[in-house]
Amino acid sequence: MTAITGKIGITKRPGELGVHSMDQFNMVVPDLTKAETFYREFGLDVREEGETLGLYTFGHDHRWATLKEGNRKKFDHLSFAVFEEDFDGMKKRIEDQGVQLMDAPRGIDSNGIWFRDPFGVLIEVKVAEKSSPNEKSTFTQTSAPANVAGAPLRSKVDMVHPRRLAHVLLFTPDVAECIRFYCRVLGLRLSDQSGEGVCFLHGIHGSDHHMIAFAKSEAPGLHHCSWDVGNIDEIGRGAMHMADKGFQKGWGLGRHVLGSNYFHYVTDPWGSHAEYSADIDYISLDEDWEPGDHAPEDSFYLWGPELPADFVRNYEADPVD
Repeated sequence: MTAITGKIGITKRPGELGVHSMDQFNMVVPDLTKAETFYREFGLDVREEGETLGLYTFGHDHRWATLKEGNRKKFDHLSFAVFEEDFDGMKKRIEDQGVQLMDAPRGIDSNGIWFRDPFGVLIEVKVAEKSSPNEKSTFTQTSAPANVAGAPLRSKVDMVHPRRLAHVLLFTPDVAECIRFYCRVLGLRLSDQSGEGVCFLHGIHGSDHHMIAFAKSEAPGLHHCSWDVGNIDEIGRGAMHMADKGFQKGWGLGRHVLGSNYFHYVTDPWGSHAEYSADIDYISLDEDWEPGDHAPEDSFYLWGPELPADFVRNYEADPVD
């Protein structure tokens, strides 16, 4: 392992090119006021930034997402990050794959590389510090000893604040093509898949089981953004708080199979979801994870409530009237 120049304690997989983090995602929503309420109650640090909203986690200066207002909800673009010494090599790699580079969108100040994936999703690759974890995130689930009350009073419980963005899951017309494109062009690696239904991709420099995932649909779109918390109790507390604030619709509590994380999804005002996630599998930079192709019953959830009928509906392809 080789240390990054000037970044003591951060390591990378030597001799290989690949993005190290999904730096942020960007989305258009019909109503920024509703978006601010939803994500603030979810536990994020929501900041007004000109005509946009920035989504942060408390205690972090990193902006995980940008929201802007438009006529309808639409996933806008993804930003991936590379180490500074890898930028020129990544640019050459992208061009060598026949990908056409383009200018940054109007109004965005960027020194990154811009292009589209095979289905029109806009992507930026830029130099930025590694925001994906360098080790598995801590997970604490302890039992109170005898003669001690383990649960706080509900009236005094603290609000849950996610620690970081864990991943996004996007809809795509072709899962197999996404595997080929994102691995060949961005240097991601396949963690697991279930045929043509869903796939999970991780970063080669150490990341969660997936920093991005893709699920089959007729068109691109955002299914969910996932946010890391410290334990199952925080998942439950977050879900209860959101329900108390009027956001009862969702799915959970449960546990996924691929990635192994505990989850609860809260449905946003436009049909996509924000996930509280804890204890997801981690793939170290010196580990060559053996990907599997799993049957549908072995790829979704180990346990949990019955799946809502519209949980896998792509509202960007099939909007609400």
